[in-house]
Amino acid sequence: MHSAVLLIEFGSIILGLGLLGRFAARFRLSPIPLYLLAGLAFGEGGLLPLGASEEFVSIGAEIGVILLLLMLGLEYTAGDLVTNLKAHYPSGLVDGALNALPGAAAALLLGWGPVAAVVLAGVTWISSSGVIAKVLGDLGRVGNRETPVILSVLVLEDLAMAVYLPIVTALVAGAGLLAGSLTLAIALGAAGLVLFVAVRYGRLISRFVSSDDPEKLLLVVLGLTILVAGVAQQLQVSAAVGAFLVGIALSGEVAEGAHTLLSPLRDLFAAVFFVFFGLHTDPASIPPVLLPALALALVTAATKIATGYWAARRAGISRKGRWRTGGALVARGEFSIVIAGLAVSAGIEPSLGPLATAYVLILVILGPLTARYTEPIATRLTTRRESPTTESGSRVAEASVGRDGV
Repeated sequence: MHSAVLLIEFGSIILGLGLLGRFAARFRLSPIPLYLLAGLAFGEGGLLPLGASEEFVSIGAEIGVILLLLMLGLEYTAGDLVTNLKAHYPSGLVDGALNALPGAAAALLLGWGPVAAVVLAGVTWISSSGVIAKVLGDLGRVGNRETPVILSVLVLEDLAMAVYLPIVTALVAGAGLLAGSLTLAIALGAAGLVLFVAVRYGRLISRFVSSDDPEKLLLVVLGLTILVAGVAQQLQVSAAVGAFLVGIALSGEVAEGAHTLLSPLRDLFAAVFFVFFGLHTDPASIPPVLLPALALALVTAATKIATGYWAARRAGISRKGRWRTGGALVARGEFSIVIAGLAVSAGIEPSLGPLATAYVLILVILGPLTARYTEPIATRLTTRRESPTTESGSRVAEASVGRDGV
């Protein structure tokens, strides 16, 4: 009987996601906000809470994040990763300064103390790699000139999590200096080892994985990715970082074949991830913290757009591409919830959890919209302010850089 209920619930979820996706496609919108709202409707305190399938959906959500980052990694080689990191690390520093400080300041203004300030700084700092990867695919921008800049910022953030998460874990647990340092050393060593193997032995890994049989290729790539992600998470490194580095390690025909085979699975489990996020948000906990969450969301949406614009300008991207870069980075998601969860489980500040949930929900809905509309709105506003002579000169300058930064 339990099995039958699980199948009915999960089947209804998948069918509903398909219908929502078709509805969004008709209006040329990202389906992510609709998936989140569906999760809210059927989650804790929603219209019809689910029961039997919740654990299954939780596992599917983890797989969704892993596949999103794997597919993003398949787009680039290990050489591309190293080059981008060397070229764009100043953008990572600017990103951290502009987006972590508002969260820390908000926690201190609310009287939550220094530990909560460190936690909320992480919540506002880290963009959602999963949401952004999905949005870039939905908008057909994976091949744009600004996409490597977006990717570099996201990778720097994800790698920074290998340092940040152990520190936060030690802080909220009240661990001593020795225990915290040991945790941090293990995390850094594991992340460094995986990156070294991906860069140095990527070709050997591709040969090992390669197969002319699509079934065998799918099983080996999927199994290897989930295994590495699990080991990374066990060592307190992000599973997303592990999955991304597996994608980086694979190249050539293996990467192309894996991309084709895994695309449908990615779309399925990514949709499940966004529903799962909504399922674990109690609508009743949002109204009391909605105003401070909204204010913080607006401030950090602006700082993310500024971060992306600065990073793309530094990389020589045209003006339109700079605005697209900034708009794409706005969404927050999985990492922010994980960080807030550490503090809530340790009892640091009861209001931090609802605030982080409302904050992420606002930006995970706003993010796909800013990714789509920041550039046309900014272009229209700047065009109105420019004189005909200045406008003509800017068009010539943009033409010399490239067509819309693509």
